[in-house]
Amino acid sequence: MPRYDAVVMGGGIVGLATAWQLTQQRPGIRVVLLEKEPVLAYHQTGRNSGVIHSGIYYRPGSLRARNCRDGKAALEQFCDAHGVAWQRTGKVIVATSQDQLPALQNIYERGQQNGVSCQLIDRDRLLELEPHCAGIRAIHVPESGIVDYPGVCAKLAELIRAVGGEIRLNCRITGIRQTADAVCITAGGENFEAAQAVNCTGLHSDRIARLSGQPLRERIVPFRGEYYVLKAEAQHLCRTLIYPVPDTRFPFLGVHFTRMIHGGVECGPNAVLALAREGYDWRTINLRDVFESLTYPGFLKLAVRYWRTGLGEILRSLSREAFVRALRTLVPEIRSDQIDPAPAGVRAQALGTDGRLVDDFMILRHERVLNVCNAPSPAATASLNIGRHVAEQLLQPSSLERH
Repeated sequence: MPRYDAVVMGGGIVGLATAWQLTQQRPGIRVVLLEKEPVLAYHQTGRNSGVIHSGIYYRPGSLRARNCRDGKAALEQFCDAHGVAWQRTGKVIVATSQDQLPALQNIYERGQQNGVSCQLIDRDRLLELEPHCAGIRAIHVPESGIVDYPGVCAKLAELIRAVGGEIRLNCRITGIRQTADAVCITAGGENFEAAQAVNCTGLHSDRIARLSGQPLRERIVPFRGEYYVLKAEAQHLCRTLIYPVPDTRFPFLGVHFTRMIHGGVECGPNAVLALAREGYDWRTINLRDVFESLTYPGFLKLAVRYWRTGLGEILRSLSREAFVRALRTLVPEIRSDQIDPAPAGVRAQALGTDGRLVDDFMILRHERVLNVCNAPSPAATASLNIGRHVAEQLLQPSSLERH
């Protein structure tokens, strides 16, 4: 049975960042990363819109706010050092009606508290930045940007392997057993024994946490985000990143426009309950996943509380015209014949039994396993800092002295 210092479960950007940070903080560490898919970054990371978030939205002092600011700086430095494509584009958060101005002001004040470089701007300045954008007032965030997240993952994997770390693909986790001096993980038909392990499995993080013995009431409820891309003749309608004032009751930022690092403009997403944890369209149905979602008290409470909002999201999913109407609140000139469908993503969102979406990172330890049970946006932006934080917890003397 192989013996490692650490096993990392999950080959998305958070898992890769954690494995890399372990090799940086403890040279010579024996680490293996296990990924159930045949390629890395196949799910959330590979379907990310590529935005480098500034941290303007998040509650001051929260893990999301702190990790986003530090992670953004670390990500940009990493990309510069390793030749990964990124660009500082700037971003506008746009109020289209008077009743959105208090929320816009609140976001601006959060940005100030979080140390984000941002300015409140009037309509004239908005039109200088985004000539085709509707809005009566906006926040300009010059430091926001875009990046090639799959490229970041490829580089992290290269660096991990270069110092002797292992990456095993096609290794689905089927068992976790903890003993007095090790954690034993069964994956891909093999057994892996290590001093410690970390769960970064995203859409399946709650199930893996429970498999490790972690008491956990929260559950991952998968929400699918569907996107379109602008056809070439319409790409001039968006120069940078155009976002609405978000509904503060939800962690989703609303339908927005994003210029992508390799060209083109993406618009979306909506947010609908996925019928499978990896359900990227309405045809993909997993009965176990559906049953878990629809019988979970937290989801039922959420659905009752926000059923009108949910119906609106479903309508936008089923009707291109409805989706375009949402886009027109930000860019009135856009037409339905100017967009093409793009790949969807599924967000791993932890939901509490009270029906409230867990809006911060949730990292829990159970003996020798550290479980990253909720890593919502801006997890990709913050990934290098999350990885550093997790690696520090794994390597702290109080954890190592037992081994």
